[in-house]
Amino acid sequence: MPSHQALEAAHLIDRLERLARAGEQVEGLNPAQWEALRYLARANRFSRTPAALADYLASTRGTVSQTLIALEAKGFVTREPSERDRRSIDLQLTRQGRRTLDNDPLTALASHIERAAGARIEDLVESLRGALANTIAHNKGKAFGACYTCRHFRRNARASAKAPHHCGLLDEPLSDADSRDICVEQESVPA
Repeated sequence: MPSHQALEAAHLIDRLERLARAGEQVEGLNPAQWEALRYLARANRFSRTPAALADYLASTRGTVSQTLIALEAKGFVTREPSERDRRSIDLQLTRQGRRTLDNDPLTALASHIERAAGARIEDLVESLRGALANTIAHNKGKAFGACYTCRHFRRNARASAKAPHHCGLLDEPLSDADSRDICVEQESVPA
């Protein structure tokens, strides 16, 4: 059984999440649509697929399909056949989708967290990363970590200034921006 403080922390996180979601009925988007936009803004080019989005959101593909249909109708997302696998679809944020993220209600929560945590923000983030990793493992989910934290990431493995890094799993060049994005294939470096 978790301690009283751990249970209180879980309740606080749950309440913060609910309060943040209550403010999301802006820009004509519901919470699921906001989450999809946020994911697509952070995901690398290998992870912008309906299946990866469903895995990230721990949602069904049917639910994600409906979310994407709505986002596409609103002009926030486009779907294109994948260049790597013609059976798959790649998702892209439109300019309008990116501009909408400039008004993301989650930024207010981030400001409140920063103000409350102050100099302890890094400790808070590390604690939350640990809690997330434990929850993902418990649920047998995928990590979706930043590319540069993956065991397949090869820093400065290429002679190209535009794409100096390399993904050993997908055998693809990676730019510095790619290396900071989250990836469906991410596997943590063994301890």
